[in-house]
Amino acid sequence: MEEGRAGQPSGLRGGGGWSEDSFEKEDYYRRPGKRKSRKKLWILVGCSIVILIVVIAVAVAVSRNKAGGSSATSSLEGKDRSQIPAKWQNTYLDPWSWQTTTDFNVTFTEETVGGLPVMGLATEWDDSARANERVPALGEKWGSYGERPARGVNLGGWLTLEPFITPSLFNYNRQMGIVDEWSLCKHLGASATKAIEGHYASFVTEDTFRAIAAAGLDHVRIPFSYWAVEVYDGDPYLFRTSWRYLLRGIEWARRHGLRVKLDLHGLPGSQNGWNHSGRSGPIGWLNGTDGQLNGRRSLEIHDRLSRFFAQDRYRNIVTHYGLVNEPRMTFLRVDDVVAWTKAAYRTVRANGLAALVVFGDGFMGLGKWQGLLAGADYGDMVLDVHQPTPTAPRT
Repeated sequence: MEEGRAGQPSGLRGGGGWSEDSFEKEDYYRRPGKRKSRKKLWILVGCSIVILIVVIAVAVAVSRNKAGGSSATSSLEGKDRSQIPAKWQNTYLDPWSWQTTTDFNVTFTEETVGGLPVMGLATEWDDSARANERVPALGEKWGSYGERPARGVNLGGWLTLEPFITPSLFNYNRQMGIVDEWSLCKHLGASATKAIEGHYASFVTEDTFRAIAAAGLDHVRIPFSYWAVEVYDGDPYLFRTSWRYLLRGIEWARRHGLRVKLDLHGLPGSQNGWNHSGRSGPIGWLNGTDGQLNGRRSLEIHDRLSRFFAQDRYRNIVTHYGLVNEPRMTFLRVDDVVAWTKAAYRTVRANGLAALVVFGDGFMGLGKWQGLLAGADYGDMVLDVHQPTPTAPRT
């Protein structure tokens, strides 16, 4: 899987001939005024699978994506809040505390799969929809991605905040140092719930998925981060709220026949030190004092996620499962990242996950990965290469 990058030499399938050292990625992300959109060309490569996905990393028609029709509490009409046990009131399992209940099942349940709540999900689902007449319905086999390339869009800036995509959330004096989701949540404190859930509820709606399908696309990439599952050591992030919106987003994709690539964008400790990992600064994943601890925590996250998404409910719709977005392997030890990738792969496969497993090239280029994950033990894997292409010259 590859994101387009202009003006760079390329190796196998484009990649391989450059490193992040020649392109300051964070500088690119910090220049929202320099460009109007992000266009990315993806090529999925792995186990005889080549998928071409055009990704536009902006929200689809955000200005039109305001929830309409029903009120935020429409699903609670006639319900009694006493159905919620006292210990769960005013938590992520209490729909009376949610900013919207549209398209959520508000019947209370403590049921979990993989330790993750199913609260909000309908008990039935329908995989008969197709995105358009050129692709099979969700309940039918896609076939070879080499013969039928996927075409999709990335929902960046929704469940993992990115300042260049949603600058309004970061409209503070620069001296305050509010540069990522970590510092934003620290600054907002108790008001983070209102601000960030309000963003989750309005930035992407069902109209977003409807527009994606209407544009002739058939796949959608949904970035999210570890605090959808767990938080650690006083993390300020909004715990587990994005999980509910992720599950609803998948159901909206299902309704419009869109297949989903799940992308774990932020890992404990930060895998690259960039703002879209949640916290800018030092890399604490597989590096530093708590590096190995954060590596183990990340595997635990994948253990829980893969048990959840191995359910029959997701077998036809979650077609790609990303292990980690953009690990900065020009800084991290390559052997450590490869070993972690193998362990993560074994974990999700042991839990019955059938989706293609996606791993990042770490800015090493495709050629340097030849043979590192070879053999029958690592089947149906996809190499993810990002080559951001600015639309304006650097100054």
